[in-house]
Amino acid sequence: MMEIKLKAFAKINLGLDVLRRREDGYHEVRMIMQTISLYDKIVMQKLKQPEIQVKTNLFYVPENENNLAYQAAKLLMDEFGLESGVYIDLQKYIPVAAGMAGGSSDAAAVLYGMNQMFHLNLSKRELMKRGVKIGADVPYCIMRGTALAEGIGEKLSPLPPMPNCKVLVAKPPVSVSTKFVYENLKLEDTAAHPDIDILLAGLQEGNLRKIAANMGNMLESVTIPHYPVISEIRDEMLRSGALNAMMSGSGPTVFGLFEDEKQAEEACVSLREGDLAKQVYLTDIYNNRR
Repeated sequence: MMEIKLKAFAKINLGLDVLRRREDGYHEVRMIMQTISLYDKIVMQKLKQPEIQVKTNLFYVPENENNLAYQAAKLLMDEFGLESGVYIDLQKYIPVAAGMAGGSSDAAAVLYGMNQMFHLNLSKRELMKRGVKIGADVPYCIMRGTALAEGIGEKLSPLPPMPNCKVLVAKPPVSVSTKFVYENLKLEDTAAHPDIDILLAGLQEGNLRKIAANMGNMLESVTIPHYPVISEIRDEMLRSGALNAMMSGSGPTVFGLFEDEKQAEEACVSLREGDLAKQVYLTDIYNNRR
């Protein structure tokens, strides 16, 4: 196999709770993760020399060892002593540094692609164990679908699939530091903790309205006061008919769930014509696992 084409799918958090800060500096979380149909395109080609080349369509995305896709390829090249290299053409569509695991999903796709191209015969579970060395979200991005994530995000339990709906994604023209958000998080703020169990019940029942009504992201308590545009986008989506809208991850991307496709399309046009968001996409729930 000399070439492989892959899709690296984005994720949203239907619920994100932070339980405690661990002694190693990481935070213990309890999250419900969901893959959506927005994706980066990746083409991988085998090279004769044992080197890694990365090419992207965005000038501000690194094309060296600072790119998680590069790190994923190097991880397996080093472990298995591969004598051939890989060229990675990465076309980015998932908003960058936006709380949607774009970089982690790229890394997951490259791990999968390397496994296929070089016949490494690693199981999905074995790929996930290696993926956590690159980032906490990488194992989930290898698995995909609907999942409960615990620990630092690496302990994953598959959940019943999310009911189908339209997902409106909007990223404002601001950058958010994940480190800053976690450092300023007040864990004693009980009002900010979402009820993950009621979300789990909604998924078990296949009840979209129950899921939407109980979505919550504890990190909003830090990010929104510093970036009010996030709440402005959320309110715009709610006015346009979203069942609910919320920030994904540490932000600043906002997503809204729509039962009515026409309302979702009209909300998408409205946000694209306004000045609140820099990137706006209308997509769907994606429930296929690897």
